[in-house]
Amino acid sequence: MPARPLIAAALALTLLLPALPGRAEENVLKLGFAGLLDRKNREDLPPITLGSGKPLADAPYELRSGGYYRIRIVSDGSAELAVAGPEFFRNIWVNEVVINDIEVRPMGLSSLEFDDEGEAEISFIAIVPGQYTLGIPGARGDSQLAHFTIR
Repeated sequence: MPARPLIAAALALTLLLPALPGRAEENVLKLGFAGLLDRKNREDLPPITLGSGKPLADAPYELRSGGYYRIRIVSDGSAELAVAGPEFFRNIWVNEVVINDIEVRPMGLSSLEFDDEGEAEISFIAIVPGQYTLGIPGARGDSQLAHFTIR
């Protein structure tokens, strides 16, 4: 088959796909006055719970690249536990971590450790598509992981 009709068909398909209803709406972020950090773009995720023998999350997290998210990490104090995920934190941009009304704006993050009962809230922008996990260091069970997919 000649190459020109194939190239023309591929070009036409490429031009038409963004115009299809539904597909265009899925790929367009609706940003407010503050851009990515606008409250209209922010989504609160179900919390991650840290407790001895308890699962971290009820279900996997589905995120969209460019989406602005907040997630609370809550420790019940039943054990000294940490949650780590250097791959996850390397592929998001952390806006701030709020602990006891203190707002921390880190350059990077690898893990959070709770020596006692407490709560931290992380706000971030999902950046690089892929599959990532946050988990309790040294734990082997799948329930000790929170799975994130950034699309």
